[in-house]
Amino acid sequence: MATVCKVVVGSLNPVKVNAVRRAFRLLCDPIVKGAKVASGVPAQPIGLREILLGALNRATRALKAEEADYGVGIEAGVIIADAGPIEIQVAVISDRSSRVSIGLSQGFMLPLHWLDELLDRVELEEIVTKTIRRRDVGEKLGFIGYLTYGLVTRTELSYNAVLMALVPRLNPNLYSRLPGAQDIIERLSERT
Repeated sequence: MATVCKVVVGSLNPVKVNAVRRAFRLLCDPIVKGAKVASGVPAQPIGLREILLGALNRATRALKAEEADYGVGIEAGVIIADAGPIEIQVAVISDRSSRVSIGLSQGFMLPLHWLDELLDRVELEEIVTKTIRRRDVGEKLGFIGYLTYGLVTRTELSYNAVLMALVPRLNPNLYSRLPGAQDIIERLSERT
């Protein structure tokens, strides 16, 4: 029988909470709850640095907000590639020792004509809502669910990001050392 573990997600979004619950079943028998915490990055993160920092802040702040074994942060954002904007999700898992593991979801291209609004920090959900005229897309199938006719959903993107972040924790014999949260925060802060 799996060991019970307490996990707090740095969000109240049911998509993220359910994705974490599903992924953590591979590691333990999870008791998962969400906590409202600030990401510490713009509402529309641009670039891997901001997305990673947002996920890391959510994970560490969630762990501080609740007494738990793990804090998980999931941050969606946009990477600007040569071909245009690409949406990804980053998951960070922090433990009581402030050691972190990181995972990313699959990415997908966004319409090129959205680039200017995204660079002006208009949230992707706002752009999607006015384009497809559906509200609360981010708390249901997500934009990817709309684009793939339900074949891939936001829950699955979040699940895959968390699953990738669990890889070192599922294989401790290969990952005997994990980076510290504060070390990563300091390195990310140096790049501003």
